[in-house]
Amino acid sequence: MNIRMDNAQRLGEVIEASTTDFTAQCFELFQSPPLGSLVKTIDESAELFGIVCHATTASLETGRRPIARGKDETNDEAIYQSNPQLLQLLRSEFSVLVVGHKKNEKLYYYLPPKPARIHSFVYLSSTDEMKEFSQSFDFLNVLLNSHLLIPTEELVAAALRQISQVFEDPYSFLVTAGKELAILLGGDFNQIKTIMGKLKQ
Repeated sequence: MNIRMDNAQRLGEVIEASTTDFTAQCFELFQSPPLGSLVKTIDESAELFGIVCHATTASLETGRRPIARGKDETNDEAIYQSNPQLLQLLRSEFSVLVVGHKKNEKLYYYLPPKPARIHSFVYLSSTDEMKEFSQSFDFLNVLLNSHLLIPTEELVAAALRQISQVFEDPYSFLVTAGKELAILLGGDFNQIKTIMGKLKQ
């Protein structure tokens, strides 16, 4: 499998991976993709698609926290100007929940046979890829059954908000998604109401 990604927006590089998720380090500090973004990475046999479910910025040294440096500065940008080494001491990472994969031009809304490869690049999915992926709402079932630090309602709503932006009529897409959620949640009106209340742009 040899897919050219010259024009795709490259976000970072996989530094940790499992069957269900992976973590990527951003190439630029503070440049994590928005919560709920559909991203992908590629191995020798398939494209893995996932939803961004968490992001952090922390010290490169595990267990060592940054210290406050801005007491005498007028704004936070001045801190980085006065301490340019900070850009080399911090890192931004984002975690991705795998929700499907594509092989031989066919999409599958379940986990791929193998996890993402360490050091493989992570790309923001294109508009066409998001439209194609969201032709089915099967990925919502993965999100609803995930056990993450972030509340399920927040992640589902964030993903639907992000994907809806690629459609000419975002409202129609969200209405259709809401109907699918009603089926998946089996009449749990409180959870449905919570999610739908978070879908406003």
